[in-house]
Amino acid sequence: MDITLKQLRAFVTVANLGQFTLAADKLGSSQSAVSTLVRQLETNLNLRLFDRHTRLLRLTQAGMDILPIAARAVSDIEGMVESSRELNALRRGKVSVAAGTVQAALMLPQLVFGFTKLYPEIEVALHDVAEKAVLEQVANGSVDVGIGTVPDDDTELMGTRLTTDEFLVVLHPEDPLVKLSELRWTDLADCKLIGPQRGNPIRDRLESELVRNGIVLPLDKAMQEVALPLTIIGMVEGGLGVAIMTSAVTRLATSMGLIVRTPTEPHIKREVSLIQKRTRSLSPAARRFRDFLLKSVH
Repeated sequence: MDITLKQLRAFVTVANLGQFTLAADKLGSSQSAVSTLVRQLETNLNLRLFDRHTRLLRLTQAGMDILPIAARAVSDIEGMVESSRELNALRRGKVSVAAGTVQAALMLPQLVFGFTKLYPEIEVALHDVAEKAVLEQVANGSVDVGIGTVPDDDTELMGTRLTTDEFLVVLHPEDPLVKLSELRWTDLADCKLIGPQRGNPIRDRLESELVRNGIVLPLDKAMQEVALPLTIIGMVEGGLGVAIMTSAVTRLATSMGLIVRTPTEPHIKREVSLIQKRTRSLSPAARRFRDFLLKSVH
């Protein structure tokens, strides 16, 4: 059975107008073409839908039974087509993005505001989560895109660089390390360290770079592991230790009167990327949001 939208539309239009001539005018087609479409539908259904007489066209009982079903099918399909046109024209749509709490608070709000000014009918849902959860949510399809760092060995996700963060140390103003003219990573060896939990992509990046450069810090034993960056900053403010974080927190840390120093030998950086799932196609709205971010940040 090969029923087409044209056949259904022709049948519904003829049934509603009561004449092939009027239906042909409304459909912008010829009377013979409309008649052919209706006969094809009757053949496909193995039902007679109209009783045809010289000056009379009347629905059969089967035609009356089929009409509401056909009308609903035509309406649903035409609605689907119109919806796809609106989505492609970006008259409406929804984008969901996951980001670590620092990016969600300090980086994305202005960008989301700028995007929604250009595309007011597109809703952007921002999810502030732990860095590890960003990767998980993109991978399982809970969100369209994420902002964070993709591990080098990840084969499921891909990242497009937005910006680069540098690892730094956040100090209480009275910490003796503030007086050093140059701060090295090895100067932190005997400090009470505060930083992200194991499994956090930021922590993983830091550890791998320290190992690669032959720098030994007792992170596993001496570091107080904390989930949220704001908590880490608060602990430094309270005099509980020295935090290893990234430059994304600079504005927050300095606003609280803390000192930010970048250790040398070496400078350690991490890429902050727009993250997508390799096997997932983005919606038109999500593609436009992705392109807007890449253009705005670069």
